[in-house]
Amino acid sequence: MQFILYLLLILLFTKVAGHLSVRLGQPAVLGKLIAGIVLGPAVLGWVQNDSLIHDMSEIGVLLLMFIAGLETDLNQLRRNWKPAVAVAVGGIVLPLVCGFGIGETFGFSVHEGWFLGVVLSATSVSITVQVLKDMNKLNTREGSTILGAAVLDDVLVVVLLAVMMSVFGMGGQEMSLGLLVGKKLIFFVGAVLGGWLVVPWMMKILAPLKVTEAVITAALIICFGFAYFAEMLGMAGIIGAFAAGIAIAQTDYKHDVEEKVEPIAYSIFVPVFFVSIGLNVSFEGVGQQLGFVVALTLIALVTKLIGGGIGARLTGFDNRSSLAIGSGMISRGEVALIIAAAGLQTGLLAQQYFTSVIIAVILTTLAAPPILKLCFSDQKHSVQRGN
Repeated sequence: MQFILYLLLILLFTKVAGHLSVRLGQPAVLGKLIAGIVLGPAVLGWVQNDSLIHDMSEIGVLLLMFIAGLETDLNQLRRNWKPAVAVAVGGIVLPLVCGFGIGETFGFSVHEGWFLGVVLSATSVSITVQVLKDMNKLNTREGSTILGAAVLDDVLVVVLLAVMMSVFGMGGQEMSLGLLVGKKLIFFVGAVLGGWLVVPWMMKILAPLKVTEAVITAALIICFGFAYFAEMLGMAGIIGAFAAGIAIAQTDYKHDVEEKVEPIAYSIFVPVFFVSIGLNVSFEGVGQQLGFVVALTLIALVTKLIGGGIGARLTGFDNRSSLAIGSGMISRGEVALIIAAAGLQTGLLAQQYFTSVIIAVILTTLAAPPILKLCFSDQKHSVQRGN
């Protein structure tokens, strides 16, 4: 029954906090993230990040990205592949170099400094997707560029991590870069072929079954199948779920699936995901490293904003749109949390700095929604003045 109490508190706090956040002119997701910090060990300690919460949050983020895929305009995504590549590269190079610089400043070893750069290079688009959805900006040119860049970012950061582990001999095993890149290529080829040939066939076979909610069940089977396939080949599961959403969006079942998956996702699983991020925050022992946390957070915010923004500017976006795209890459979210945990296990990140790095990651995730909304609001006002 303790888990039932956790669910009760999560659902109550996220809905109330989300409502208050909107009333204060901020995205609802910001209130939900703060609710996780308040409920977790950092403040009240009423909810613990146990295995059930973790598993439900994983389902929540998969469903969130699946919905994003359903709502994505594939033609818009294709048209914006060049700026997406530029934004992804710009959003990795600057944080990587500056992260190493922060490590050098605070006396990190060479491998710890470069690993810090890899953590700062990560991007979690799941929070950004929610904000863009709330503002009806997901299918704009800027939104499509952010989504494309985030997918590429995931691949590049995993490759960077593998290179580091190989070069510095961490993790107890050598990692073949060729094998790693090969697995990524297999995923993309498999996702394209699966989305083109397998998904329509599966939907036609499973959707007419004489059972309750056959259509949405078939869609979820495809979503989780793609996510599992992605994880098996070293990609983030959210990329697989996103690809599954795009594939189903090309079938006749798009609107039925979209209409039925959102109540499942937003009533229980997505709120648990947002809260789970806040549950990772603990202020224990951070007082001695306050300068490091502040410096790391500021560098994390500025480097993604500028790096992604420069990539957008070089590929034809104006200054305001470039800032909006850069702001969409700020959130590190669960991707950076996973990378930080891997660094701790392999010795690439020292134990005494782990909590400080996690707090900096959470702070970027909290800062992303208001910055994103501000940048897109400025862009809207600029367009209106231009008219």
